[in-house]
Amino acid sequence: MQQELPEHKKTPLYKLRHSLAHIMAQAVQQMRPGALLGFGPPIDNGFYYDFILPEPIAEGDLAELEERMRTIIREDQEFVRRDLPAAQALEELDRMQEPHKIEYARELIEQKGFSSLSFYTNGPFTDMCEGPHVESTSKIRTDCFKLHSVAGAYWRGDERNAMMTRIYGYAFADKKQLKAYVALREEALKRDHRKLGAELDIFVIDDDIGRGLPMWLPNGAVLRRQLESLAEELEFKAGYQRVATPHITKQELYVTSGHLGHYDSDMYPPMVIEESDEQGKRIRETYYLKPMNCPHHHRLFASRPRSYRDLPLRLAEYGTVYRYEKSGQLQGLTRVRCMHMNDAHIYCAPQQAKQEFKAVMELHRQLYRIFDFSDYYLRLSVRSPDDPKGKYVEDGEAWQETEKLVRDALDELELDYEAGYGEAAFYGPKVDIQFNTVAEREFTVSTNQLDFAVPRRFGLKYIGRDGNEHTPYCIHRAPLGTHERFVAFLIEHYGGAFPTWLAPVQVRLLPISEKFLEYADKLCAQLRDCLIRAEVDGSDEKLGKKVRSGTVRKIPILLVVGEKEASEESVTVRRYGIKRQRNVKFSQFLDEVKEEIAQRRHVKE
Repeated sequence: MQQELPEHKKTPLYKLRHSLAHIMAQAVQQMRPGALLGFGPPIDNGFYYDFILPEPIAEGDLAELEERMRTIIREDQEFVRRDLPAAQALEELDRMQEPHKIEYARELIEQKGFSSLSFYTNGPFTDMCEGPHVESTSKIRTDCFKLHSVAGAYWRGDERNAMMTRIYGYAFADKKQLKAYVALREEALKRDHRKLGAELDIFVIDDDIGRGLPMWLPNGAVLRRQLESLAEELEFKAGYQRVATPHITKQELYVTSGHLGHYDSDMYPPMVIEESDEQGKRIRETYYLKPMNCPHHHRLFASRPRSYRDLPLRLAEYGTVYRYEKSGQLQGLTRVRCMHMNDAHIYCAPQQAKQEFKAVMELHRQLYRIFDFSDYYLRLSVRSPDDPKGKYVEDGEAWQETEKLVRDALDELELDYEAGYGEAAFYGPKVDIQFNTVAEREFTVSTNQLDFAVPRRFGLKYIGRDGNEHTPYCIHRAPLGTHERFVAFLIEHYGGAFPTWLAPVQVRLLPISEKFLEYADKLCAQLRDCLIRAEVDGSDEKLGKKVRSGTVRKIPILLVVGEKEASEESVTVRRYGIKRQRNVKFSQFLDEVKEEIAQRRHVKE
């Protein structure tokens, strides 16, 4: 059953990248006879292909693989399409001895109703594929692509399936575009949070602790504290109240919330505890590590009677949660199994919900201005009527009402957004704020969700002005997301050169010789008395090396002190990334830096 191709698949660049994926697969099977095929799609900057290999291919083998691809290109192999009836297509794949393609073909035929499947052949290589491709390999320039990395990937993204080898390549229309892109990528990867996180002593992940369980070094702990302090300050001004809840809870809580029906695959396995109660009776209870804070907050709301005068009730917590991310998806701080979330839940009357939702979006904007963020977009996630039943709470009227409410809120704030159909939470629509890492992987960093369903499950009630009981709406929001993911994006956004208010070490004093160490120590003490994170480089190194050391550590302010400074009670100020330096009285510098930190300013040339 041939379907009309989307417009983006008809572009010359899409055809080029798709064809290169097939050419690479042919070259891999030349290098590793018996290699089995997975999927090989074009992507935004090139292509990849997944394989089960009889012998590994490492990044050191990519140069040879590229040369084999160039040889294939020069052979002028024509891309020929064949459409085969379903039964014949399965026979063809059986002859090709491609078990993963057979699995996918059966799904297309038996579950999606395809009556025929298409195949493309170029030279000795054949692949089941919908296309399209270039006319022949000779239409591709031999200098327009570059293989750049090898990674592991589970077949169809499921860790229960075989681990495959994924080979990535860049591809562009010509050599000039490729070269420009590669140069940008190499520069961007210098900002990778995993690289800088190690160089700047921010976090470590230790196999003896466990995969996906980052530990924060002192510098990373400073970043966390600053984020918490910022959140607590702004949330206090916005009327939030701080709470704290346990890391584990009984199974029944997640039965009530619905998470065990909708989310259990992302939860850690249960802990079963058998013990005797106070009367000596044996009891058996099941506990879970909490994957989210909301059920605990619902119980806090229900801990005493509520009136309309209590609403909106805004409960905030930097809560620790645990989620079982698949091992193949773990990545530095962006995908982890233990995370600390800037969470809050706003309980409000339905008529208050739009204004509260808008206030949360304004809080997002305020925070992003502080961090000087601009490269992100909003995705409004709503239901898809075509999705199978059971994924969402069934209440069509409530879905229509809340989706309209969220759309209206965004429109009134004049915020641009993209719609993501089928991506809503099981309990209501949401707005996710999407960022790209320097490795060009997209992640949700912040979220704002409207929940009309779970408060009902918990029997949450408040007494309205009319004297009757009503069920509140709940807004789940996390403008700073988790410490882990947000710090990853901060590292990459700033390239590790954090603004002074956020930097782990804000000021380093550099005495030009041991003779001025006492003066440096005195100034450092005054800075620390003002809660400024200052330290002294008391090493025997020459000044130039001390400056380089501070620059490599990306410390925002270096203060040089020598005979002139000591006699005048001044300092020579050097700022990271700014060529100009200046000499000022220390008292003036102290006033300036205190104001800069208090206002969370970004100082630029």
